[in-house]
Amino acid sequence: MLEDVRNAVKENKVILGSSRAIKYLKLGKVKTIVLANNCPETVRKDLEHYTKLTGIKLEKFDGTAKQLGIFCGKPFSIASLAILSEKNEKL
Repeated sequence: MLEDVRNAVKENKVILGSSRAIKYLKLGKVKTIVLANNCPETVRKDLEHYTKLTGIKLEKFDGTAKQLGIFCGKPFSIASLAILSEKNEKL
């Protein structure tokens, strides 16, 4: 899973942020959702609900939102992110 996130960030195939992740999830343009272990409960529940409806994979990042941000090479916390599906990589 970590390698998938690293590659998606490197290839610019990732959507950062909960509201945008939900938007792209509803549009069916997402392959995987990644949640930090301290993702707010309301966001986590929304993402879990939509991933169950769409059959999209939900992965838990074994670290905090700050650690996920650092892992992605960003200077801010990331509670959730969406890895785009291959068929929709050019957005």
